[in-house]
Amino acid sequence: MNMRRKKVQRASLWLLASTIALGSAFPAYAADGAGGGNGASSAAVLSTGTAPAIGQVAITSTGNVELKNLYMMPEEGSKTVTFTLTVHNNGTSDLQFIDYWVRLRTKSGNQITVKVLPQDKEKNRITPKSSQDIGFYASVNESTELNDLIFDIIKWDFSQANFERTVGSIPVPEAYSIITEAGSAQTISMNGNPVSTSVEKVYVGKNEKNYTPTIKLNMKNTGSRSVAVPTYQYMIRTAEGYMYPLNPKGTKELTINPQTDKNIELTGSVPISLKVEGWQLVIVQNSTELKLNLPVAFFSLPPVSEPDSVGTGQTYDFTNKDGSYTAELNSVQRTPWEDQDILAATLTLGNKGTESLPLPNLTGYFMLDNNIKVEAKLIRTDKVIGLAAGGKLQYQFVGKVPYTYEFAKAKLVLQEKAADSGSGTGSGTGGSGTDAGTNEDLLEFVHSSELMSIPLNNVGETYKVTSVGRSASYKVRNVTTYTGDTSDTIAVQLEAVNAEKRSNAVPKLVTYFKAADGSVLPAANPEIKNRIIPGGSALLFLTTQVPKGFDADGLQLLIGDAITQDKLSEGKDAPDAYVNAVSFWLPDENKEVKTKAKDIEVGPYKLSMSKIHTRGDETGIQLYFDYELTKTLTGETNLEGRKLSIAIEDREDKAKFSWDMDLAKFEEQNTENGTDPLQNTEGQLKLGKKEKFKLSKNNREFIFMVSYLKDYDLKVYEIFNGQKKLLASQKITWFETTD
Repeated sequence: MNMRRKKVQRASLWLLASTIALGSAFPAYAADGAGGGNGASSAAVLSTGTAPAIGQVAITSTGNVELKNLYMMPEEGSKTVTFTLTVHNNGTSDLQFIDYWVRLRTKSGNQITVKVLPQDKEKNRITPKSSQDIGFYASVNESTELNDLIFDIIKWDFSQANFERTVGSIPVPEAYSIITEAGSAQTISMNGNPVSTSVEKVYVGKNEKNYTPTIKLNMKNTGSRSVAVPTYQYMIRTAEGYMYPLNPKGTKELTINPQTDKNIELTGSVPISLKVEGWQLVIVQNSTELKLNLPVAFFSLPPVSEPDSVGTGQTYDFTNKDGSYTAELNSVQRTPWEDQDILAATLTLGNKGTESLPLPNLTGYFMLDNNIKVEAKLIRTDKVIGLAAGGKLQYQFVGKVPYTYEFAKAKLVLQEKAADSGSGTGSGTGGSGTDAGTNEDLLEFVHSSELMSIPLNNVGETYKVTSVGRSASYKVRNVTTYTGDTSDTIAVQLEAVNAEKRSNAVPKLVTYFKAADGSVLPAANPEIKNRIIPGGSALLFLTTQVPKGFDADGLQLLIGDAITQDKLSEGKDAPDAYVNAVSFWLPDENKEVKTKAKDIEVGPYKLSMSKIHTRGDETGIQLYFDYELTKTLTGETNLEGRKLSIAIEDREDKAKFSWDMDLAKFEEQNTENGTDPLQNTEGQLKLGKKEKFKLSKNNREFIFMVSYLKDYDLKVYEIFNGQKKLLASQKITWFETTD
């Protein structure tokens, strides 16, 4: 009996010690005999890189544990560490890794909690003559470096005071590096498939504010089955340690077949105040299950490549019967348009002479890879009628290609219409309906597809437009998500400021949202009819509907000047293209739900409520409160479809009432004769302060519920087209008055 009691006590101690030691990472036995089981589903499998092996520890006479793939990723206020233990079993019987564990500590003695990656939780039994990789992760403080870490391999031993015995330790060497050197490849395990990954080329453009890098990343599937490239996050890490996101092109549903490779173009922007030298490419995978960004690979970038025969930034001269001009290709962009892509080349025309010149009658076309001719329309966005001495103006040439068509080089052939070819600016190859043979070639500009990046503004940055007669600036103010039953709406508030010295209409824009996987979503942009005074602003409300559960991480806003035919769109013009595209990284959404009905921001307004109380009688329910409604954001805006909703929701679901009010009516004057301008029969809030404002609902059943009611939540929502965002929720006792 005593022996049995001792066995039970020993088993209990084993389970207790294991649970304490392993916590949520306590491994379970595999469900089958395949040396690891199925693990997580393929959709949840996290990628791992191939950082160098650091060391190994013998755990039996025929088995050992090898430490490799050690990475560290900076986070906000901490760092994430990932690593792999490869368990080798050279024996003739199963090796149970559940008998072992790994402890992580710093050289100063701090103990760090280690957990198993979800996909590896069932990997415990290693069959004879086989190996098994088991991935782990941990969080350390932001001052910890890789070479501060020591890995202890332990065996559970209940003869020890702490139930464990250290089998061996592996310190991280001082010279250990996780960076793949320029010119070398690293193999990334994508869902168990080896993909050799390397940086082929780096191009770096520059504008007034930012460097505009383009990185050409090559991925080659060296395995035996096709692999889908996960939705990674790509970033540049500067020598100063700052991280800047990169936008991947062509990664949506990208599959690489065995023994084939694919190129991925990554574009972004880095402030010009930082050094170009010492940049690294960082590949990260977000785990929604762990709510962590896990490092996959780090690459040193090769030297910046010189563009091949790219005419960007170079000034060329040409002469016609009117005089001498200069032409400079500023950029070529490839941007989404419905089921096509737009090619838009921006050209600066200059006059270096001492006398004004007439505008030349230009036309042109694109030639892709010296073989495919694409018609181009000439667009003149600057508001000028001639070219003054020393002056400049901008032209755009716009063509369209299928969005699936890939090419390496785009040549812009600039032509001038002959005198007998008719008047007008021309549109299309060879001009508007004229014989292409009557056009005279002036210049050819060659541009590489790798450099067709769209200027990318970081969170909080202002984008300035300096076109003649159209000076303006744009800035993203906030992001809002409205939830519905079957879909959601994402809305962005974009501030546009008129930088001209005269009143101007709000420029007509084409707007899109671009997701991290490359998906493009059209963004509705309600028209603002009033002109904007000099220095004045307009608040554009841009929206798109998305499925429930849509991943908004990495979402960008893309805008461009709308074009109709061969000119800028105005009024009711329906755009058929756009130029001067720029994109914005979006800020994090403010998801705070206030617990008091104070300082509630709804559209361009702020609402505070006090002395809230309810009453009931034979007619129904009345809600009374004092309020102050102020306008916090000046500027023209379109509030169509946007409402404020004040709701009473009983905590035991016995009663529910709500009142909806149009934001567009907040500033309307009350037209009811002889009434308080802030009190009205339609139950509509107005700008200003009001005491004892009343909202009521007819409900003859309510009086019979009064004795059963205890507490309710006063909720304030913003509604857009029937979908809601909860702004505030305050718990209140029925029929009592709040402060």
